Amino acid sequence: MITYKKVLQDANITPSMQRIKILAYLDNNETHPSADNIYQALKKDMPTLSKTTVYNTLKTLVKHNILKELSLFEHEIRYEYNQDQHIHFKCIECKKVYDIDKKYKCYKNEIIQGHQVIDHQVILKGICKHCLQKRKK
Repeated sequence: MITYKKVLQDANITPSMQRIKILAYLDNNETHPSADNIYQALKKDMPTLSKTTVYNTLKTLVKHNILKELSLFEHEIRYEYNQDQHIHFKCIECKKVYDIDKKYKCYKNEIIQGHQVIDHQVILKGICKHCLQKRKK
């Protein structure tokens, strides 16, 4: 089993307690949180944690391809640790985002019509099963 400390060390990142906790939070919360969500969730157990530390940690982890930045909402970046190919489903009613385990052709590092693809996101929008169930009641 690979530990968060090892993940950070393999990327030549010093494994501080804050970095480990942020990575663990993202791995265990597939809610695609924003930096502010992460800060609010972790400050209870880490009162000395600052928003600046959260933002800097997220920036570092994205830079080293440990985390992905998601532009699912206007004016707000969300983060995820899930590195497997998957699709995002965004509910237009409750605003929750779900991972859909659907394999699809990945174009990363391919040349398409002369353009080199570096990253891509697939986002489906609709009404989630929970909101659909509420409508039926």
